[in-house]
Amino acid sequence: MSSCGLRPSTRPVLVLQPFRGFPSPLFDSVHRQIQRLYPLVVQRPAAALPRSAYYAPRHRYRADSLLHFLVGRHQPDTVVIGLTQQDISTTKNEVRDWGVMGLGYCPGRACVISSFRLKRRNLSTQFYKVVLHEIGHTQGLPHCTTRTCFMRDAEGGNPTDEETSFCRACTGHLQSRGWKLASQSLVLPKTP
Repeated sequence: MSSCGLRPSTRPVLVLQPFRGFPSPLFDSVHRQIQRLYPLVVQRPAAALPRSAYYAPRHRYRADSLLHFLVGRHQPDTVVIGLTQQDISTTKNEVRDWGVMGLGYCPGRACVISSFRLKRRNLSTQFYKVVLHEIGHTQGLPHCTTRTCFMRDAEGGNPTDEETSFCRACTGHLQSRGWKLASQSLVLPKTP
């Protein structure tokens, strides 16, 4: 899912910002994989989820509020990637509280990804694909109609098992922004 707006002008530093309770092995896996594709990556210590983002009626966190929180805590030359295992949601059309796997400004300075809606069987691989999807939004990529592309719209489901890579057009867009997306460098994490 994306929230379109600004246009980045320089190559940003990616900041991996886990929220408390996020599993260390999953964080370490994502950090290693992202660093292979984009070397300007730093990690931050776990932060508390802001109370202001909590939506009590559904016992989950508002992704749009988390994006605002993340942008407010980091420098303008960064893209902040929030990582949580808590359920997150946003407003979609007439639905006030639509549960999502992730949300990112398109283009913009922040995205947030949750492992809550992913299958435990393929968690590491699915989570990495959602991270790539939301980072893609921050780099200006809209949803893609190619069914196997990481930028495919989830359309209320979880299509990550069908996604295999960025399509040619999305790859070209990201490569023009400094991403190393040669086919041999895009190795998905192994799922136990």
